[in-house]
Order: sequence, then C-alpha cells, then structure tokens
Amino acid sequence: MSGDIGEDDAGEARRSRDGSPGLLELLRPRRTWGQLVGGLLCLLVGFAAVAQVRSNQRDTTFATARQDELVGILSDLSQRSERLRGDLRELEETKAGLERDAQGETALREARERATTYGLLAGTLPAEGPGIELLIGDPARKVRAVDLLDALQELRDAGAEVVQINQVRAGAATYFLDAPGGGIRADGAPLAAPYRFLVIGDAHTMTTALNIPGGVVRTLRSAGATVAVTPRATVEIRATRPG
Repeated sequence: MSGDIGEDDAGEARRSRDGSPGLLELLRPRRTWGQLVGGLLCLLVGFAAVAQVRSNQRDTTFATARQDELVGILSDLSQRSERLRGDLRELEETKAGLERDAQGETALREARERATTYGLLAGTLPAEGPGIELLIGDPARKVRAVDLLDALQELRDAGAEVVQINQVRAGAATYFLDAPGGGIRADGAPLAAPYRFLVIGDAHTMTTALNIPGGVVRTLRSAGATVAVTPRATVEIRATRPG
C-alpha cells in the first residue's frame, strides 16, 4: 500500500510539474465576475443604508422638537426673512437714488454745456482759445463796409467760432455800414482803422481760406490796404453782446 501511495503522490507531483492542476490549486479560492458584481452590490446597499439612516436622523430633528421650539424656529425664520426684505428694499431705494442723481448730474452738465455753446454763439459770454489775428490797415482810406463783411463771412465759412472786430463782438446778425462822414460802423458802433479781427478757430484753415487767389487778402491789398494774418496759440475775446 505504501508503494501505491508513493506512486499517487509522485503522479500528483508529476501533474503539477507538467502544468496540470494539482491539489493545492484546486483548493485555492478563485475570483469570478459573479463574486465582483456581488461585492459591488453589497457596497451600494451599504451606502444606501447609511444615507437613509442620516436622512431619517435629519427628518426626525423637527419631528421630535417640542411645539414651543418649532414656534421659536418659525419666528426666527420669519424675522430673518423680514430683515432680508428690508435690506433688499433699502438697496433698491439706494440704487434708484443713485440713478436719479446720475441722470440729474448728466442733465445738468449737458444743460450747462448747451448754455455755454449758445452763449458763445450769441456773443453773451467771453471766450478763449487758439485762432488768428487779422489786422487790416487802411492808409489810403479805401476800405469799405463790404470789405469787412466779406472778411467776416470768409472767416465764418472757414470755421470761425468766435469773432471780435475792434471793440465789437460779432454775432449772427452783425452788419457793417459806411458812415456818411466817412469811416465804418459795425452794429451801430464806429470802427477806426486799423481793423483788428480776433478769431477763435482752426488757424491753418482760416489762414488758407483768407489767402486763396482772388480772396479777401488779395482784394484788400488791391484796394491799397495792408493785411497781416497771425496765428495765435491763445486768443482772448472779452467783448460781449447784450443778452
């Protein structure tokens, strides 16, 4: 019998050595897909159970509270809600006030800008800015009212914004007349040569317009007048028209 057992053991060993499943391999536990799936299901069930327990604990917090505690909690929530609504109303009122102030400031600024523009155009406000000085001498006493009117119109066409002739502030209705006894009047005020135009506007454009062939400068010089056009970085106009 011992010989048979030895042969069996040797056969078992041979089967192990040549790759056949031995006894130890048959006894070793094996992992299958079914076991893995089952393990995952167990984990999911465990998580679900824990979550349900925690949910039940939260749900029973108010269920187990006394009536006076519930009334206190409800009162506290109501007070917080009212405070939040009050804060929201204050924020909305503040926002509306800021919007009104901004609109009011903008409207006021625009109104002031319009008033300044109208005042400059009407000649009721003093002005200062870059421009030119046009000086017309009349040694031969040949300069006429129409010549000064042509000069003013040429300047306006070239973009002149504000004009002063000697002591007279030019306006939209400014006119020139030859005086009966000699000389020129502007808006009824007498002008004495040399005729000095102070003009605010683009100096280059106005200088170019005055010096075009057949323009104001050539015409005046042909009549014996002297003409000088000088660009100025700053031209101050102090004369104003009655409002």
